[in-house]
Amino acid sequence: MDGYAVFAALRDDPLTRDIPVIFVTALDGLQEEEKGLELGAVDYISKPLRPTIVQARVRIQLELKRARDRLRDQNHFLESEIARRMGENLLVQEVSIRALARLAEIRDPETGNHLRRTQAYVSVLAKRLALNPRYAERLDHRTIELIAKSAPLHDIGKVGIPDYILLKPGKLTPEEWAIMQTHARLGSEAIEHAEKDAERPVPFLAFAKEIACHHHEWWDGSGYPDGLSNEAIPLSARLMALADVFDALISKRVYKAPITQDGARDMICAARGTHFDPDVVDAFVAEFPRFAEIASRYVDEAAE
Repeated sequence: MDGYAVFAALRDDPLTRDIPVIFVTALDGLQEEEKGLELGAVDYISKPLRPTIVQARVRIQLELKRARDRLRDQNHFLESEIARRMGENLLVQEVSIRALARLAEIRDPETGNHLRRTQAYVSVLAKRLALNPRYAERLDHRTIELIAKSAPLHDIGKVGIPDYILLKPGKLTPEEWAIMQTHARLGSEAIEHAEKDAERPVPFLAFAKEIACHHHEWWDGSGYPDGLSNEAIPLSARLMALADVFDALISKRVYKAPITQDGARDMICAARGTHFDPDVVDAFVAEFPRFAEIASRYVDEAAE
């Protein structure tokens, strides 16, 4: 082995790859010196060796190595500290979102694990839809995370609905139904106020506002509160619309008995192109086994 081969072997071994290497040679040509430096040598000394020069060069390289190691360790510490603090901030954010969502859910004790299930449904739908070239750019990994994070706030506006309507065991009158429908606008306005109070934009709140306001819109324009149709309905709300309806169909309520998961699937498929975005329904059908798994994992206690 020549010096270049030895150097290559040192670099290939994790135990020795970071050791500074000084080339020593009897050659005085620039070509050999350039080759060694290109390979990663830190210095080049030509023979005959002079001990004081060699010791000085080695001392300099050891000091540089120690400085690099300190900087690397400091960077690792800073990176881990940033990651820890970001993790804490995300945890606080998640807890805050769920606490806000519970304000609406606690008014309706029968919703149980509705928030967990619908959040998981939305994530599954978005990931499947992202495989469609039409949605690939709009549904990148970050966007899907934000949509799923905001999903639990979809019914936050129900805190503004009177108990005699929200908890009514029977069918609502037209007047009561009109009041119930205002929860979409109430939720959107509450989130909008939160956006204005924030010192800087909070990305997930934009999706939360879309979902809260428009998850009851219908693909054919017959929904509420704005009667939006087709692509005018925000994509996040179209995802939430299907997730919310599926979960409502398979869940027990004071005013209705649950239906089977297969029955809910058939009803949603029948509403393809009227209530729901056809592409979202297709994603739902493709991921139906996952929906069934999520429903079983987060089953309501009363249904166990």
